[in-house]
Amino acid sequence: MYDIGIIGGGPAGYVAAERARQRGLSAILFESGTLGGVCLNEGCIPTKTLLFSAKLLDYAVHGEKYGIRTSGAKPDFAAMMLRKDKIVRKLVTAVEQKMKHHRVEVVRTKASILENKKGVVSLKAENKVFECVSLLVCTGSEPNVPPIKGLDETSFLTSREMLKMTRIPASLAVIGGGVIGLEFASLFNSLGTKVTVIEMMSEILPGMDREISQLLRKEYSRKGIEFHLKARILEIKDRIIRMDKEGQILEIKTDEILVSTGRRPVINGFGLENLGVAIAKGGITIDEHCRTNIPNVFAAGDVTGYSMLAHTASRESEVAVNYIAGKPDRMRYRAIPGVVYTNPEVAVVGLAEEEAREKGIEVEVQKLPMTYAGRFIAENDLFQGLCKIVTGKKYGEILGVHMIGNPASEMIFGAAMAIEAQLTVRELKEVVFPHPTVSEILKEGAFMF
Repeated sequence: MYDIGIIGGGPAGYVAAERARQRGLSAILFESGTLGGVCLNEGCIPTKTLLFSAKLLDYAVHGEKYGIRTSGAKPDFAAMMLRKDKIVRKLVTAVEQKMKHHRVEVVRTKASILENKKGVVSLKAENKVFECVSLLVCTGSEPNVPPIKGLDETSFLTSREMLKMTRIPASLAVIGGGVIGLEFASLFNSLGTKVTVIEMMSEILPGMDREISQLLRKEYSRKGIEFHLKARILEIKDRIIRMDKEGQILEIKTDEILVSTGRRPVINGFGLENLGVAIAKGGITIDEHCRTNIPNVFAAGDVTGYSMLAHTASRESEVAVNYIAGKPDRMRYRAIPGVVYTNPEVAVVGLAEEEAREKGIEVEVQKLPMTYAGRFIAENDLFQGLCKIVTGKKYGEILGVHMIGNPASEMIFGAAMAIEAQLTVRELKEVVFPHPTVSEILKEGAFMF
């Protein structure tokens, strides 16, 4: 009998197993694939590894802007992919070692839920039955493929296949202008591919601050990416994409097609239906303790279909384990950072200006170019960037921070902490920032109010 059984070895699952052992709980982890989940093996880590190589290439190609003369800089795609695989293997090994260190029992096969009787969940794996007092479901997500006419007869790629490519395509059409699609568009644009992004909505990165999204699109338009917004794909045939763009019929021929129209929770294939767990909008419904409608069954990560980010998954699993261990904790989503690892980077946290106004919140907004920070000018000679701070009008509390410009991904945690701690602009002004750093843009922004 285990205190907690965990299905899925991604950022939610392996973090839950580690935290459970640190809390003195016995834990068993079921993972039929490779530990680390989609994030480590098919998402976050491999894509960021490749994007870093692309960023180095960008700097080499434009080295004269920084007083460095370069010539002949070109990508070695095979070497990039080998490096990506090496890093993934290294980190997978690290997760495996961590499980051994914490004495987590790992069952490397598919688990099936049998029943939940008298407060005990029974699972079957390797022809054995395992019993757990509590169950945590962390089965993640998979690419969502839309029902486009002709797509099922066309050789297309999802993010998984993109990471197995052996050559740089001459042209690439990206269906979907969200985070994943934009990151791959950025990568192959740097590698010399002719990239076209097709998005149904009126702007890329739906859900993010619109002004920041517009700046990123304009920057990549300048770099040669072609964008088609408000475009509905009618049919795909022989690698020709036929679309309706605001009443105008357009056709695009491309070498490769990336379908990047979001992800959907994995809720089938492991006996979840035997528990009677509530499902809404394709994902498992959870409360603030990450508990489902079944008292001893919890869920964390993409399987909930809510905040489908690796760091959200890890935090949700911690909340679930703490609740199981009797430690006070609850999940809060007001300060979940989001990052787009393009070049320039985009990083956001909290409420966007439009979102706050839609909620009826009176806000004040200040924005200034990232060039207000001297360090930014020293290291980013090609782009001005923008920092946008959203505050409550009545109390001056920080509600949202939205940035475009490098290294936004490494600074956004400070804004997340400010929102989580409910700091006001006055309090942020009193924080001492190191100089010279790009992070000083947050303090400069505070003094704009």
